[in-house]
Amino acid sequence: DNPVLVSPRTARQLGIDDGTADGMPGRRAAMLRVEAGGQALELPAWVLPGQADGVLTLLLGYSRTKVGKVGDGVGFDTYALRTSTGFWSQGGAAARATGERHELASTQGHFVMENRPLVRHATLAEYQRQPGFVHEQVEAPAPDDTIYKQWPYNGHAWGMAINLSSCTGCNACVVACVAENNIPVVGKEQVYKGREMYWLRIDQYYGGSYDAPDAVYNQPVPCMQCENAPCEVVCPVEATNHSFEGLNDMVYNRCVGTRYCSNNCPYKVRRFNFYKFSDWTTESIKLQRNPNVSVRHRGVMEKCTYCVQRINAGRIDSERDNRKLRDGEVVTACAQACPTEAIVFGDINDVEARVAAWKQQPLNYGLLEDLNTRPRTTYLGRVSNPNPELEKA
Repeated sequence: DNPVLVSPRTARQLGIDDGTADGMPGRRAAMLRVEAGGQALELPAWVLPGQADGVLTLLLGYSRTKVGKVGDGVGFDTYALRTSTGFWSQGGAAARATGERHELASTQGHFVMENRPLVRHATLAEYQRQPGFVHEQVEAPAPDDTIYKQWPYNGHAWGMAINLSSCTGCNACVVACVAENNIPVVGKEQVYKGREMYWLRIDQYYGGSYDAPDAVYNQPVPCMQCENAPCEVVCPVEATNHSFEGLNDMVYNRCVGTRYCSNNCPYKVRRFNFYKFSDWTTESIKLQRNPNVSVRHRGVMEKCTYCVQRINAGRIDSERDNRKLRDGEVVTACAQACPTEAIVFGDINDVEARVAAWKQQPLNYGLLEDLNTRPRTTYLGRVSNPNPELEKA
């Protein structure tokens, strides 16, 4: 859907809330009647911190009639309020709440970190004074503080690092992951129920006050590929297990759909096929699929695999040429699509690999590392360099 965007202060003035009081993953958004240029349109409201007070933002391009079964009638036709005299902006608009509600599906229902160090951030001046700030916010257990034996990764040890200073939240990585791994599009109804299928999501948080946030933090969250993986020990059929290169693998043929692994995952990155979303008959859809990745049926748990098909392809090429895999030869779909190169993937056992260098930086930390899951996916804390003159304004 394409809601009308309003600031928190404007929402209070209009007497509406953000629609999350019922605790659903989606939002029961309040409907607004927007009048401008002699025309009127009713739209659901999305309360967005950082939106200018007293300004309504409408999104174009929805509610088309001849786009096909997926896009027909989706959203609201805001072109009705667009005139030749106010092509991109128009003053004098009015809005009022209608008392009705509209369901808006969202994969994120909470946008405040509540003092938890999920996205660890500092200004450049703070980082220069305290380079190890990311490790002072949480006391992480020692690697051997576990009942599991330490496994020696003598060959490759695949890992990923994500630079939060570079991520813009553009979602290119999410789209690339969907295309690469034949992930089904499940539709609004299932997303509203919390059944989205994306293997990679981008969490977004606001810094500062809710009414006037001073920053927006984006955090891509794929499977962490934990070395002490909580999902593996609870699977009754060993459908999820550890590879000799450190990947948290999924054996689709073994999975019986208990979803114990999802319940035991603190990162909530595992997805379950509730229905037969995959189209097996339409020829054009067959041609768009990646033949190197299996097409899953219903009742199977699935999640990020570090694009293991690309790892295997690189391994085959190197063995054919009788040489070692080179750093940068295997690139995951998300890393390949990232326009800011915020995602780096490679062999952390290779001391000359770019990912190994990133993981040696003082900014490198693991998400929820106090749980001692020892994630192979880590983050570089965000460092910003604000202009002090602007902060005085």
